[in-house]
Amino acid sequence: MSLLLDTHVVLWGLTGDPTLGQETLDRLRYDPDIYLSPVTLWEITIKQHLGKLTGPVDLAERARDMGFRELPLTSAHAILAGRLPRHHGDPFDRMLIAQATVEGLTLVTRDPEIHRYDVDTLMI
Repeated sequence: MSLLLDTHVVLWGLTGDPTLGQETLDRLRYDPDIYLSPVTLWEITIKQHLGKLTGPVDLAERARDMGFRELPLTSAHAILAGRLPRHHGDPFDRMLIAQATVEGLTLVTRDPEIHRYDVDTLMI
């Protein structure tokens, strides 16, 4: 199963947060079939700029350099994200949902609102 990580999962992975559990942390360290969206890096930098997220100024670069596969944004992702029902107001999450849906990936998250969409999820 190929995975796409929600932003909070990436941040927890960076810090080794035990919230993820040892099995998930091990998978983040060793599984080559895990994707990171540039949307996550955008969300990190926006939230840092707004003061909603603390951490080193190079937090987005640290997330980028974790070794996950990059999932580029495509027009198909943008179109689907714009057409998704408004169950979830967060534009970052809506784009991740669209990317996971279009690419047939499983979205790893703890966000219960994502279940309202027809997307494969791995809840942690």
